[in-house]
Amino acid sequence: QVQLVESGGGLVQPGGSLRLSCTASGRLFSMYIMGWYRQAPGKERELVATVTINGLTNYGDSVKGRFAISRDNTKDTWYLQMNSLKPEDTAVYYCYTWHYGDVKYWGQGSQVTVSS
Repeated sequence: QVQLVESGGGLVQPGGSLRLSCTASGRLFSMYIMGWYRQAPGKERELVATVTINGLTNYGDSVKGRFAISRDNTKDTWYLQMNSLKPEDTAVYYCYTWHYGDVKYWGQGSQVTVSS
């Protein structure tokens, strides 16, 4: 089993910044991809950003150029730096891991609200 603990959500004004973090614990030997998805009310869950253990990144089209994912392998922690936030970024953000064998784990979710 793998446990994911998120932190860093909250309320921010449009144009502001937030940083999310996610720390993994448990059976991590097969973990290959780490990242974030988000889900807004009435919408499907969508990709925000992912990073592989080799450092390859992938971003959803709506966040490219504004968000950045990074990781600290020594701490089994990864981060999502969110800049130039827009009201449409409002959602619950879920950290995520993909493991060999097509096993996925999800964090508990962090609410991010962008509003003036």
